[in-house]
Amino acid sequence: MNIEEIENSKFLKSMTTEELSDLSQDIRSFIMHSVARTGGHFSSNLGIVELTVALHYVFDFPRDKIAFDVGHQSYVHKVLSGRAKELKNIRQYGGISGFQKRKESPYDCWEAGHSSTAISGSIGIATARDLNKEDYQVIAVVGDAAIMSGESFEALNYLGTCKHKVIVILNDNNMSITKNVGGLSNMLSEIRVSEKYKNARDNYVTFLKKSKTGERVYQVTKKMKDVVKDHILDESVFTKLGLDYLGPIDGHNMEDLISALNTAKDYDHSVIVHVETVKGKGYEKAEKDKIGLYHGVKPFDLNRGIVPALHTKHQSWSEAIANHVEFLMGKHQDICVITPAMITGSSLNHIFKHYPDRSFDVGIAEEHAMTFAAGLAISGKFPFLSIYSSFSQRAYDQLNHDIARMDLPCLIGIDRAGLVGEDGPTHHGVFDIGYMMPIPNLIIMAPHNQKEAELMMNTAYKNHDHPYIIRYSKNMIHKHKDHQQDVLNVGSWKIKFFDHAHLVSVITYGDQVKNVENLIREYDLPVNLINARFLKPMDEQMLDKVAHTKIIVFETDMLIGGLGEAISFYYSQHHTPVELHAMGIGDHYVTHGSVKELLKREGLTMDDLLIKIRECLNG
Repeated sequence: MNIEEIENSKFLKSMTTEELSDLSQDIRSFIMHSVARTGGHFSSNLGIVELTVALHYVFDFPRDKIAFDVGHQSYVHKVLSGRAKELKNIRQYGGISGFQKRKESPYDCWEAGHSSTAISGSIGIATARDLNKEDYQVIAVVGDAAIMSGESFEALNYLGTCKHKVIVILNDNNMSITKNVGGLSNMLSEIRVSEKYKNARDNYVTFLKKSKTGERVYQVTKKMKDVVKDHILDESVFTKLGLDYLGPIDGHNMEDLISALNTAKDYDHSVIVHVETVKGKGYEKAEKDKIGLYHGVKPFDLNRGIVPALHTKHQSWSEAIANHVEFLMGKHQDICVITPAMITGSSLNHIFKHYPDRSFDVGIAEEHAMTFAAGLAISGKFPFLSIYSSFSQRAYDQLNHDIARMDLPCLIGIDRAGLVGEDGPTHHGVFDIGYMMPIPNLIIMAPHNQKEAELMMNTAYKNHDHPYIIRYSKNMIHKHKDHQQDVLNVGSWKIKFFDHAHLVSVITYGDQVKNVENLIREYDLPVNLINARFLKPMDEQMLDKVAHTKIIVFETDMLIGGLGEAISFYYSQHHTPVELHAMGIGDHYVTHGSVKELLKREGLTMDDLLIKIRECLNG
């Protein structure tokens, strides 16, 4: 059938399981070719096709409610709810989101972007349903990586004694973005590989289905707790929490899926349905991917697959930071590296290979990662914690309470700082400055190139006196081979251009330093340019030096809590009259799209800055 003609999933109700399986193959092919053209979340959506089709067959959406944890694996759901035509613009400016989005469709009752929220949200929806005396099913689809995180466990613990029914679908593909870690992962592996259980289950079903009487017995017993499993396997962690458990179910067998989901639907209390899927199903290269290459992709040729680019002159910020951390680890045995499930994303693969005893992937557990770093630091180690800006929000209390309050020496790399583009408001790293600035003892740094970043990392290690933050974007930067050995004076800014006769000064940081420098050179502007490489503490001598000029603070992060606000407060505290213009992101969430398009939308392009500079020069 023409996938783009699907308006809703009502037509599934009249299809046979064979027809549903055929449709799943068509949808898989459609998504495979669509995402290869546009970019987006690839392998996770290929793995969940049959499960999503079965869910839409068994349940009555949008009357019933479904929450996909994170939401990046909701492309099939979007197709079945009439958005197939819009997939060609997914994650693009003005197009549909790469996650569930309530304003897009009544089929989307929940939205996220970060992991582990679906069960908690679903419990809330189910509780409201029962308080309102309404009658519908609530389903949370959670991956085997997300279910291991703290918030998911908190929700499961509550759900075990909660009277409000939620069906939790455990989408178990044995992968996060990369390979899963932790004790629960090992437990799920034991359940997966229990051939004793699987053989007994299959023999049990085959025997009963040989006769009409047996078929009736099967129909009754399949709605009971899985007695066979309980006698063959030890109780799982889920049953010990007070939750019924069905599975594991073959996530690519339509008949088994429908049977299990109907059983869960008939329960009058909460139940876990454990479904095994293959991440990247149907595309061999993605099925074999163990490092997350096909998790989130840019446009690529399906015939060739993803061919990693060979950069001789440029590298990502993540690579630059990781390379120098590895260099320092070779010199200093006390340096340890921590990441919450982002080894590949933060370019830490070489470090984990060369220093396995000092490298720790804690899984999707940002809170634990931060306090784990505190424990290392308090015991004489020097931890480097690499964490995405948007995910660091989840560990704010630990940063404040466990690291900064005790003034523990460490280095925290805030990766993906600033606007990140297509993943949108849940992933933009524009809030970290605002929530870190008030925390005492933190040193916050924003390098504008590799050399400056290396000097900052050296400073953090050699001073060994405070927790240091180094924030950097997802952009590509120029590569230098030689590692820097020197250090910086903490709080010192750097003059790029300065003439006391100039009447306008631009203060900026990070990637924007080079952009503004190029702008000033191109138009030969009589403007001072200051690289505010330390956001905290600020260079007060430099601020006093430019106080006689009109000051433009240019940042591509939030205005509230940003550098411009901090500078304005400094002058106010010192009763210094200045004309200050702060350019940044206003009090709103930024949508998805290319960074170039988003900067234009926010009025933060170099053309916008040029207009502001000329206004100040002519005013």
